[in-house]
Formats: sequence, structure tokens, C-alpha cells
Amino acid sequence: MKHRGYYGEFGGCYVPEILTSTIEQLDEAFCAARSDPAFWAEYVRIMGEYSCRPTPLTYAENLTRHFGGARIYIKREDLNHTGAHKANNVMGQGLLVRRMGKKRVIAETGAGQHGVATATMAARCGFSCTIYMGALDVMRQRPNVFWMERLGARVVAVNEGSRILKDAINEALRDWVTNMDDTHYVLGTACGPHPFPEMVAWFQSIIGREAREQIQRLTGSLPKRIYACVGGGSNACGIFLPFIDDDVELVGVEAGGRGVATGQHASRLSAPGAAVGVAQGYKTFFLQDGDGQMRETHSVAAGLDYVGVSPILADLHRQGRVRFESATDTEVVQALELTMRAEGLIPALESSHAFVQAFKEAPRMSPDESIIINQSGRGDKDIFTVADAFQDPAWRDFITDTARRYANA
Repeated sequence: MKHRGYYGEFGGCYVPEILTSTIEQLDEAFCAARSDPAFWAEYVRIMGEYSCRPTPLTYAENLTRHFGGARIYIKREDLNHTGAHKANNVMGQGLLVRRMGKKRVIAETGAGQHGVATATMAARCGFSCTIYMGALDVMRQRPNVFWMERLGARVVAVNEGSRILKDAINEALRDWVTNMDDTHYVLGTACGPHPFPEMVAWFQSIIGREAREQIQRLTGSLPKRIYACVGGGSNACGIFLPFIDDDVELVGVEAGGRGVATGQHASRLSAPGAAVGVAQGYKTFFLQDGDGQMRETHSVAAGLDYVGVSPILADLHRQGRVRFESATDTEVVQALELTMRAEGLIPALESSHAFVQAFKEAPRMSPDESIIINQSGRGDKDIFTVADAFQDPAWRDFITDTARRYANA
């Protein structure tokens, strides 16, 4: 039961006193918007006109035949404007920013999809925009950095710590403390201090609301299982929560990296090693050492390379309502290749984690049963990482030749 920003023992609002009034203002604005049917109607209208919602639920006929078990359906969040589910949250928060009268937005990003979505929203709404991104992620997601900057955002590479998502969040929080009067922090996932987990999950619930109606129209019943990748947890919350009271098994898939036994992973709930702690404004499971210091994480997918997890999902894990598994980098690349060859779809590396677990379990299920995989984003952004994972010699030659031309220009 949620109470004042808590989900069981998880969540809360642990922020510096200087941010208290800003958080309270945001909470008041969100509560007023949530209780106003006109706000949700405007949100749905904008997402339909600007971001092509509702996204389809695609029957994966070839994959279903390949595995010979459950019927596989794919929720196509990759068809959102900007290529991922991130647009759902940022456009909703953009409407709140207008209500609060602020003129500048900041955000963190890992894989870059949230950064591109925030920069897109800022361009549409006329806001000044700064995006914080770990320097390591800037290197491996350069195409998204390019688009953020072309959209008018200032991208700040964070060289502190591990130079990944958690470090970008820390820098964004520092900015917010300094500029809170005119700035709103567009937090990209269902983490952080209250009301962010609740707010992000509410905007993302459009995924599950649509999927619930779509699967019943297509099959006449609810699915047996739903699979979603889990980094911070926004796409998982979005598709899971509208099914929370149904007899549907919910499966979250975390980043197993190079294998949980190696310690080079980002599995908080599916493997031992995480502990409950407070960081970045909220209480949840974090990967931390015996002294409470945050451990380094690893994933082939930059968007899952996060040390904590949504307090909403932590509570659902504690209740046993959501089952958590992990997928290794190798399994993810294999699932991505199979999906591309079988269905002509290119899921993001993040989304491919969910495909891994679904592919393991679908063959053991009945053809009368259906499952949904949430394809939270498309893999165009991952071309450098995927080409490297496939060890594609032609791509390596292309990059080398391009670098040589730049050097000689």
C-alpha cells in the first residue's frame, strides 16, 4: 500500500531541505493534474497527434511458429516518436512544466533515448534544455548526442564516478538544487524522490492501458505472461501496473551483463548482491558494497546500466507479484539477431533483455496461451554497440575510413 510516496518500505522523499518547496510544488501540480480528467484527455490527444499513439500490439507469427508454444505478441513502443517509450513520460511532464510556469528543463540520460525525448519536448514547448549524460555513455551513444544537440539541447558529459547513468543523475540533481526557481528536472524513470515514481509510472501506464484492451480484442482473453526489461523501471511499470489486479504473471528482466557470478552486471532483484539503502532521493534496492558505497555496474545496454531500481518494482518484488530474471549480454545479442531475422523488427538492446526470457519460456507454454513482450524502444540507436558485438568487419572498415576522412579534412 502506497502512503505518502512509499510503496511498502520503499520510496519516500529524501532531498535536501532547499529542494523541499520545489518538490511540494511539483507534487501539488501533479495531484491537481491527475484529478483533472481534462489533463489526461489533453495528454492522450497530444500523444495521438504527436507521437502516433496508440502503438500497435503486433502478433509475432514467425517467432510463435519458431518456438512452437505460446502465441507471442509484441507491444510496439519503438513506434513512438523518438523511438521509445520515453516520449510518454516527457510529454506528460512537459504539460506539468507549462502549468507550473517554468521555462527550463534538465534531464539525465543513459542510452540517450530519454535525452532525445526531453530535447524533443523542449523544442516543441519552447523550453531551454540541458541534458546530463555519463561520459562513457556519450561515447557509445554518439548518434543520440548528435540529435539532442541538433534539437537545441546542451549536452553535458559527466566524468565523475563510473561515468554512466547514476553519475548523470547526481549531476542533474546538483543543477536542480542551484536553479530550482525556473527549472524542472524531467526525471526519466520511475525512481527518485516522491512524486517522481508515481508520476512517471502514471504517464507510462498508457502502455499497459492500451495493451490490455488490444490483447482482449485480438485474443478474447488476457495474456498468460508479460515481459519487460528493467533498468530504473519506467517501461515495466507502464505495462505492468494496468494488469496488477489480473491473473497475469509479470516478469521483469534485468541486465545480467557478463554473468551475475562475475559481478559485472546490473541485476538488483534477480540475483543476490543488492541491499536496501537510500540514495538519489529515495529508498530501494541498490547494488552496494559492505560499506554502503555504490558498486560499478555493467550492461551491453546503456539504459539498463543503473545501480538502483524503482521503489514500485522493489515493493512488487517483495510481495512476490513480479518475478525478476536476468539476461546476459551474449543472450541479448542472440535474441536481437533472432528477432531481426524472424520478424524484421529491431528491438533496442534494452528491450532485447525481455525477449531473452520470453524466448526461454514460450516453448514450455500452451499454444492456447499468449504472452506480451514490451518492445520499449528500437535498436537504431545501438548500431555501434551491436555492430561491435557482431564483430562486423564491413562496419569496422566503414568506421575506420570515416575517421580517416575526418582526420584528413
